[in-house]
Amino acid sequence: MATRTQATASGSLVQRILGGVVGGVVGGLVFGALMAVMGMLPMVAMVVGSESATVGFLYHMFNSFIIGAVFGLIFGSLSHTYAQGAGWGLLYGVIWWVLGPLVLMPLLLGMGLQFGMAFTAPMLMSLLGHLIYGFLTGLVYVAYLQLRPATSGTEARRV
Repeated sequence: MATRTQATASGSLVQRILGGVVGGVVGGLVFGALMAVMGMLPMVAMVVGSESATVGFLYHMFNSFIIGAVFGLIFGSLSHTYAQGAGWGLLYGVIWWVLGPLVLMPLLLGMGLQFGMAFTAPMLMSLLGHLIYGFLTGLVYVAYLQLRPATSGTEARRV
């Protein structure tokens, strides 16, 4: 009788990082497209001394890659189901909304903290983008870990 195995969503450390990277890239592509439509990529590029939308997109994708990997490290072991991945991803999106446009980016641009601007229309659009990024990162993370073939050294269960 043929059986198939399916890896659990916790996976090894390397698989959690890879799953986070894959999720981060997918979330980053969607969030990047939203930022392009809103004309925000030139401001993102200013962090690296440019005003090019292309440079802004590339820098955004670099960050999405790294931040996705960190999602796998921090929340990967907690994200076993799509609901868990989505929930932790949404929380992660809020965390990066605070860290990114409210703290790190303004400090890097010499503007100071932007907490007083948190509930303005542009920052609320940024929150939406970060929520979408986190949501997709968490969902794709779980999909990656559940759909990858079970190999030696990974946890597997019979389905």
